[in-house]
Amino acid sequence: MPNPLIAQGTLNRLLGSVTIPGFPNLNITSSYMGKNFITITFDGDFDNLIPTGTGTVTSPEPYVTATINIDILRTQPLAAAWLLQSQTLCDIGGFSVFPDTAAFPSLNFVNGIIKHMDPGPYSGTDPSTPLILQGTFNINDNLWTL
Repeated sequence: MPNPLIAQGTLNRLLGSVTIPGFPNLNITSSYMGKNFITITFDGDFDNLIPTGTGTVTSPEPYVTATINIDILRTQPLAAAWLLQSQTLCDIGGFSVFPDTAAFPSLNFVNGIIKHMDPGPYSGTDPSTPLILQGTFNINDNLWTL
């Protein structure tokens, strides 16, 4: 019998990026990020099981919000551009996050906002500035055709 193991794939730290079509000057590629790069967390459930007297009823969500943590470098002008954008208008519109592997799709978000940004420690030992974006991720597309 041949070896049943399949190739596990490859991660490429240089692939991860964030693009903001409405503000291309804010696009973030790997060269502008610290060691933690990008983390995406969905903030809610994709579907719900609602108890009834004899079972459950499903109630799929049409969207879920997501929090995107980006470790940008304060040592480059891009971090200052993000801070300036937050002072001007925190609504950034649609944006896309590209993963660290070609095997996983990019994720597109609508109604994006700058949720939070910390300048980080001014200790001369950490160049990272945590930037937190939030956006809406549309799910359960078939709900619109039921």
